[in-house]
Amino acid sequence: MSALFKKLIQEATRLTRHGSLQDATRAIQQALGRASAASKPPAASAWKNDSDTIDVVARPIPQPVSEPVRPLHTPLEPASNDGPGEFTEATFAHAGTTRSYKLYTPPHAIAQPAQPLPLVLMLHGCTQNPDDFATGTGMNALALAHGFVVVYPAQNQKANAQRCWNWFTPADQQRDTGEAAWLAALVHQVTQLRAIDPDRVYVAGLSAGGAMASILGHTHPDVFAAVGVHSGLACGVASNVIGALSVMKNGRTAAAATSKTSKLPTIVFHGDADKTVHPHNAEAVLQTAIGQATTTAQMSKGSAARGQSYTRTTYQTPNGSSIAENWTLHGAGHAWSGGSAKGSYTDPLGPDASAEMWRFFAEHPRKPVH
Repeated sequence: MSALFKKLIQEATRLTRHGSLQDATRAIQQALGRASAASKPPAASAWKNDSDTIDVVARPIPQPVSEPVRPLHTPLEPASNDGPGEFTEATFAHAGTTRSYKLYTPPHAIAQPAQPLPLVLMLHGCTQNPDDFATGTGMNALALAHGFVVVYPAQNQKANAQRCWNWFTPADQQRDTGEAAWLAALVHQVTQLRAIDPDRVYVAGLSAGGAMASILGHTHPDVFAAVGVHSGLACGVASNVIGALSVMKNGRTAAAATSKTSKLPTIVFHGDADKTVHPHNAEAVLQTAIGQATTTAQMSKGSAARGQSYTRTTYQTPNGSSIAENWTLHGAGHAWSGGSAKGSYTDPLGPDASAEMWRFFAEHPRKPVH
């Protein structure tokens, strides 16, 4: 960490303590090197929004302390159509936390509602929303083609000013509290609304959403079968805003060498020119997924149809089962690989992260947790 970075972080901390949140935010932006709107992404990447940080860590607004409440669910309301099937919207409340979400159901699940289908929980990045994330990732089209349900929960500005999932607060990293508990309860709620195969429930996310996906892999291995982390961070690498800024800027630290392991198969995508979440964070995500398991790494290089080069590494146990997969996107910034330009924070030149995540998920139904 440079002396200037330390100085700016110290100043942000001081300003926060004195309630000068706007000035603190400016100091944080300077510390992350995002103050200049003239900054440009690497020339090798088609992504053009590297200066418009998706993963700004905003001050989390404490949730009111209240007694646990029974889950409340509003009826699903038709919101918009993304081709065949239903794309509906509802609000879900659990233990004092209320958020909206959108649910995509393919047409054959409507025609044959008793046939259990897989489910993918998709967690957007900062400043995004479910519609934007669905458009950018193209996950609804995959769900239509392969027959699975997709849930897109929405963070709100009351919980985080930039609509980031609060992956850096201890309460949201626990099984029975905060956002992790709410997300798991939401999945349970959707299984009551749709016929879902409990052994084929998966979670994926981008940036702050990727970090929250990693957390859910640790807190709820009995709910999820596999995890997808795109440009995200590992569970437990930060416990406050300052720690989050540091690990985003510099990658994992000694404190991030956690003994936590998710015990779930995990697929990781990360651009090696990402200036918002340091690429070293991908290694931390893989470390928590692999843990102490003995693995053999198999590496292959390739290039997407539109020119983005990548290195794909798979990690297999002695019995031949794959427990982790890492896609390093060469020259790519902080954006969903292979996504649609109609959505925010996407890199259309890259390999299709959505398709590869679904392929990985389909290969990994849930195993009994010991």
